Amino acid sequence: MSGEVLSQNEIDALLSALSTGEMDADELKKEESEKKVKVYDFKRALRFSKDQIRSLTRIHENFARLLTTYFSAQLRTYVQITVASADQIPYEEFIRSIPKMTILNVYEVPPLDGRILMEVNPNIAYAMMDRVLGGRGASVNKVDNLTEIETRIMSNLFEKGFENLQEAWAGVSVIEPILTDFEVNPQFLQMVSPNETVVVISLNTQIGETSGMINICIPHVVLEPIIPKLSVHYWMQTSKKERLPEEIETLENRVKHAELPIIAELGLTDISINDFLHLDTGDIIELNQSIDAPLTIMVGQVPKFTGQPGKAGKKIAIQILDTLKGGDEDGE
Repeated sequence: MSGEVLSQNEIDALLSALSTGEMDADELKKEESEKKVKVYDFKRALRFSKDQIRSLTRIHENFARLLTTYFSAQLRTYVQITVASADQIPYEEFIRSIPKMTILNVYEVPPLDGRILMEVNPNIAYAMMDRVLGGRGASVNKVDNLTEIETRIMSNLFEKGFENLQEAWAGVSVIEPILTDFEVNPQFLQMVSPNETVVVISLNTQIGETSGMINICIPHVVLEPIIPKLSVHYWMQTSKKERLPEEIETLENRVKHAELPIIAELGLTDISINDFLHLDTGDIIELNQSIDAPLTIMVGQVPKFTGQPGKAGKKIAIQILDTLKGGDEDGE
């Protein structure tokens, strides 16, 4: 069955043709039963499943929220960024769809290969820059003759903003976004071959009273190593599950048999380096601890108990008297 949806007028025309005899229902059935040839466009090869595209959409919905927070703080005005769509198309088609003069930020995302492109509509970019410079957020499209100062302001703004992608992608890969190129003409930018499949995430962006689009173009080569992690099965497998009672018992037994260093501190003292250098056999060092005072017992360098020294048979021993409060908090 075809996925095409007929309008009400087309349905009425079809019923009318059947009732008047202009179209034979048997011929329609015969035509339907015959083998159909499905057209496949090799230039629009679908390399990502719907499941993977949905995962990318969820990731960039989180990214959009992070960008909204970041730009709201930087620009001190109303900012709203939401995901409008996520599609896989040839790189050439993406380049043709964006303005001839626009704001293009190219990022490397090590350790992943390839580069990610973020295209910002000039209306949005100039509204942002106007706010940074103390204006009301007006937009003037003169992207073809950016000054060095304007270029630096914009690139700094988008470089720091794109760092939020690291947090958004944390569930699938640890990346370190680096701004490597800033361009205004897409014709001068050839990241991948024209027929390479790219995922384009379009973000609806509202800056004050100005609205426009931010497009994030991710080539297949970037996503290839993490494609398995974009599947819903990966998220289900990595979800936390409760341990079985046998596993808990095994862990407890292993912890019980783990060895810990225990130190009974007889006392402390401070002496000069000169006295230390002249120590000899038979010298006595006076400690700051009274002979009747309880000793501090350290477990793994953390004070845990107090005790008193003594003997157990022919061995030196220490008897635990009390537990130290705060001993579980790094010895504080």
